[in-house]
Amino acid sequence: MSWRKVLGLLGLAGFAGVAATGVVIVRAERRRRAYTSEEIRDRLHARLAESPPAPARDAPAQAGRHS
Repeated sequence: MSWRKVLGLLGLAGFAGVAATGVVIVRAERRRRAYTSEEIRDRLHARLAESPPAPARDAPAQAGRHS
C-alpha cells in the first residue's frame, strides 16, 4: 500500500473521529437542555441533600503561612 493511501486513510479516520465526537457532544447538550429550570433546581436540591456536610469554618485558614 502506498504512503498516500495510508495517509489518506489516516486522515479519513481522523475526520470520522472528530465527527463522532461532535455527535456525542450535541446529544449530551440536547439532553441537558431538555430539563426545565424547576427540574434542574429539584435535582440540585436532591444532590445537596445527599451530600455530606461541609467541615466547620471556625478557625481562619492558615494556607501559605510557613513557620
